[in-house]
Amino acid sequence: MHVVIMGCGRVGSTLARGLEDRHHTVAVIDSDPSAFRRLGPDFNGQQVTGMGFDRAVLAKAGIERAEAFAAVSSGDNSNIIAARVARETFGLQQVVARIYDPGRAEVFQRLGITTVATVKWTADQVMRRLLPAGAEPFFRDPSGTIRLDQVPMPESWVGARTVHFQQQTGSRIAWIDRLGEGMLPHRESVIQEGDILHVVMREESADSVYAALHAGPEED
Repeated sequence: MHVVIMGCGRVGSTLARGLEDRHHTVAVIDSDPSAFRRLGPDFNGQQVTGMGFDRAVLAKAGIERAEAFAAVSSGDNSNIIAARVARETFGLQQVVARIYDPGRAEVFQRLGITTVATVKWTADQVMRRLLPAGAEPFFRDPSGTIRLDQVPMPESWVGARTVHFQQQTGSRIAWIDRLGEGMLPHRESVIQEGDILHVVMREESADSVYAALHAGPEED
């Protein structure tokens, strides 16, 4: 697909190269032409100088044939305006904006613009690694209703079937990290030593899920 990116800083340039490596076409917009040096000599996409919320600039970048738009410049206001123009004027559904202010990020999330609140995201990532498993979710949906947790398996669950784990805890296993690879559980899957489960649950049920987890499997 064709993707338009506003902002050629570290995030924008890394995103552009990553998309191109995955065989997508990319156009990068930045008001500073010297910023394009971050793309490197092997980048084959478009480099468009201008403001990413200017309709003429967006048109030059191929916004009318694009399937996705990312606003990742260093300015919240510019990212918000550009994201809204891409969504409301050009009708793109896949629009992501980087927002430093988490309060603003929540507002625009409700308006249908996916946001990445950089400072909050970084703090959350650090916090998850500092606190015990389950203290902070790996992911929480925008409504705050559903959470995804990364859960190392206690020894008591080794040998238990994943179906039994889900029934007892009232959660769902999205996937399992096993020996450095992801795997999808099936009815006959058995929990092994060292497994890390990615578990989906309702926020209001988290305490009961972890209580059942720490209690260990019930006898059949």
